[in-house]
Amino acid sequence: MRHIYRCPLRWADMDAYGHVNNVVFLRYLEEARIDFLFRPEKNFQQGSVVARHEIDYKRQLVHRHTPVDIELWVTETKAASFTITYEVKDGDVVYVRASTVVVPYDFAEQRPRRLTADEQEFLAEYRDDAEKAVAA
Repeated sequence: MRHIYRCPLRWADMDAYGHVNNVVFLRYLEEARIDFLFRPEKNFQQGSVVARHEIDYKRQLVHRHTPVDIELWVTETKAASFTITYEVKDGDVVYVRASTVVVPYDFAEQRPRRLTADEQEFLAEYRDDAEKAVAA
């Protein structure tokens, strides 16, 4: 299963050429990740931190007033980390493909932690074959 976040584009996201600035895509990924992880029914309440981002810019996204879709899914789960893969797109047009390694974190103890059984179960629902997206 995949999670879809409808990301609004803002006037301030635009660069001098009228395209969404490449740096802004990091914020878009963050918004999609927060929408995915911090829903009332499935909450990573103990927190998490980003360990790594990889972004492949495929095409320029021109600023407009309609949202862009960010589709995300889980491609790897380990005991103390997981990888989220994203596509920022309109239908079949892909602007960005990206991935983020997320580490569960205990802010009270100030250290990484293992995924709980509930978190692992939640993430398993969103496991998907990343090759489908990469091959497209």
